[in-house]
Amino acid sequence: MPDPTPPNRPPQPPSDGMVAGLDEALIEALVRRFYGRAREDAQLGPVFARVTDWEHHIARICAFWSSVALRTGRYSGQPMRAHLALGLEPSHFAQWMALFGDTAREICPPAAAALLMERAQRIGDSLMLGIAAHRGILPPR
Repeated sequence: MPDPTPPNRPPQPPSDGMVAGLDEALIEALVRRFYGRAREDAQLGPVFARVTDWEHHIARICAFWSSVALRTGRYSGQPMRAHLALGLEPSHFAQWMALFGDTAREICPPAAAALLMERAQRIGDSLMLGIAAHRGILPPR
């Protein structure tokens, strides 16, 4: 059987997400369940009420998490730009993290949930810092 790896490229080790038990189907299940809950959440629901094409949004978010957790490269976009105009506050991010964490722990293997939460926290921190900088607010040292 021929080696599927291109001749000049060494084989890639599995992503942290794959090792933790994540795959595309689990990511989609997580994203669908999370956004179903977020749309009903008192604080997050109004933010997501602006989404008019949920299937497109779900596909885009699945591609994002696939890229983040599985290193697939499926997502190309600018998350900061997408979040700047939403009027988000730190309380939105805290609620997003709580709801996302609950959902991830409910449907993912423990290692996968932990990996997703670690990545989500880093991404959320980066988004909050970028939004604050855009507003001319420097965070405390």
